[in-house]
Parts: sequence; C-alpha cells; structure tokens
Amino acid sequence: MEYMVPDAELTAEQFMSRGENRWPGHTGVELTHVARDRFEGGFDVQDFHMAPNGFLHAGTVVTLADTLCGYACVANLPAGASGFTTVELKSNFMSTAREGRVTATALPVHMGKTTEVWDCEVTNANTGKRMALFRCTQMVLYPKG
Repeated sequence: MEYMVPDAELTAEQFMSRGENRWPGHTGVELTHVARDRFEGGFDVQDFHMAPNGFLHAGTVVTLADTLCGYACVANLPAGASGFTTVELKSNFMSTAREGRVTATALPVHMGKTTEVWDCEVTNANTGKRMALFRCTQMVLYPKG
C-alpha cells in the first residue's frame, strides 16, 4: 500500500513537529514509539495537567489518547487522501494520577478505505495501573472532484 506519509517521515521527531505550537505541544505530549501499527507516548504530570480538585484533568488523558490515535491515523492515510476528521470518540476512566508519568498505546481496530478505528489504553507508568480506555473513529477525507 502507498501512504500519504512516506516511510522516511514516519519518525517521532516528524510527528512531534506537527504538534509544535498546537495543542499537543502545549500539553507536553511526547512520542516514544511510531509505527503504522502502533503509536506510544506519554507526558510527565505537571501542575497545569491538574483539575481544580487536585486530580489529573480528564481532558489531559483524552488529549494524550486522541493525539496518539490522530497521529496514527495520519501515518496510515492512503496516498490520495487529503486528511481525516474525527467522527466519534469515547473514553472510560478507571483511575487517575497526581504525579509521575502517564503513558498510552494506540492500536488499530479497523483500517478501511473511508474509516479508521483506533483504541488507546492509558496507564499510570509509576503504578502500572490502567487509567483509561479510549476509542475513536476517523473518517478518511479525499479531495472532491
């Protein structure tokens, strides 16, 4: 299969540069593994990740998972596609973190011509405890005409 993103650009550095001065870059999301069949990353918990109640803000967990799944979707867009858009996302939360590192792994569930479905498991790296399960559906976009 021919992809929109060539193999030479399938690196953590290339994808991290996409997030600079955008939401992922502002939240401290870092990529640790980049492959067409799996994206991994995480962030170190900082004060700005916290909700006013003293726990990790749920949006930071969703940001991590959605970023990994979105980048993975981009890595798998077929040549000729113009991009993608999220049509659905869902999160279930099991635990939280107040310090340490939060990590996640995004894996493909369905890789179709017009949709991709990705799952992402978010984990407290310090305890090994599952924090959240995330699933998103991406619509692959093609130029009109």
